[in-house]
Amino acid sequence: MDNDLVTAQERWAKALAAWAIPEEILARARESPWELPPQAFAIRAERSLESAHSPTHQLALDALPAGGTVLDVGAGGGAASLPLAGRAALIVAVDQSQEMLDQMAQLAKGRVRLRTVRGVWPEVAPRVPRVDVAVCANVAYNVAGLGDFVLALGAQPRRRVVLELTWHHPQASLNWLWERFWGLGRPESPTAADAVAVVEEALGRPVEVRRWQRGEVDPAGPGPEEVAWVRRRLCLDPSREPELAAVLAEREDAGAFGQMATIWWDTAAPGAAPAPDLGT
Repeated sequence: MDNDLVTAQERWAKALAAWAIPEEILARARESPWELPPQAFAIRAERSLESAHSPTHQLALDALPAGGTVLDVGAGGGAASLPLAGRAALIVAVDQSQEMLDQMAQLAKGRVRLRTVRGVWPEVAPRVPRVDVAVCANVAYNVAGLGDFVLALGAQPRRRVVLELTWHHPQASLNWLWERFWGLGRPESPTAADAVAVVEEALGRPVEVRRWQRGEVDPAGPGPEEVAWVRRRLCLDPSREPELAAVLAEREDAGAFGQMATIWWDTAAPGAAPAPDLGT
């Protein structure tokens, strides 16, 4: 990354800007490579409810009092927060997609009270109540102004902020495919280590980081949904899916891109009183 830029925030924003897709390729795409079907997020949330708690879930639970409240920013289908329902009494979910909030509401029924706020963080922060714990998963690489984002996030919870992201940029696993199909070189940064630098710069203090591995790679290879997702990301025509599936089946190092990072920091003493009941 560029060492001549003064701040970690500036380096982060410049590195993210380098991931822009060239206009001549973007113009040939039938579908937006940046928008994923809401159903994909619902599937991820359902799987998170069926799986053992991830380090992100456990770090949130460690700070969450029984009957406590959780803020989930960029909630998607609720994968980061719904597994906390056994301890949380209320989840406040923020997302810019009403469809995803509606799907999360369906999953939350019978598990936990849910309050939804449609909008972009931190613009909607004034509409969000104080909570005990804030979680934010797989959002950071979409935020150029990460410093202001985490400052607003840290102002909400009484106890802890838990921020999850992939160790490498989530599109880095597709770099070899961009080279193969388009002859296009792609960036390698930023990484979770760069995110840590931005967060610590914004907060003015160190934070904790845990690096961990997401679930094992399916030995049967990618399924049709994953192939379609990758094809959209690569701006390829739907007719290229069989070819892409064959290429993906040859790849053996996908596990390297299942590396995750959970960044967290406490906002109050462990014995602080829980947030009050906020209703629905």
